[in-house]
Amino acid sequence: QVQLVESGGGLAQAGGSLRLSCAASGRSFSTYGMGWFRQAPGKEREFVASIGRTGVSYTDSVKGRFTISRDNAKNTVYLQMNSLKPEDTAVYYCAADIQGWGGSLRMRYNYWGPGTQITVSS
Repeated sequence: QVQLVESGGGLAQAGGSLRLSCAASGRSFSTYGMGWFRQAPGKEREFVASIGRTGVSYTDSVKGRFTISRDNAKNTVYLQMNSLKPEDTAVYYCAADIQGWGGSLRMRYNYWGPGTQITVSS
């Protein structure tokens, strides 16, 4: 069982920055593929970024603005979000793929955090 807990959410102004963290339990964190997803009100959960065997990938709308990284010594994955836009407003979820691949497919991920709210005001 892997437990994930996101932190760092909150309110930001358009053009501002936030950094999300996701702390994971377990001894095998370094082998997991990790992903960030988001869900806006009335919309389906969508892929944001991932890091794993497939490398690093981003959805087009965040390329050049968001950066995913990980610190295996701390069992933590980060999402640095710059140049925030009101359309980035959503609940952001961290997810773990114990097979290590990561990527954009939700079904690949075995464990999910409870989510953290990001609100970007214009």
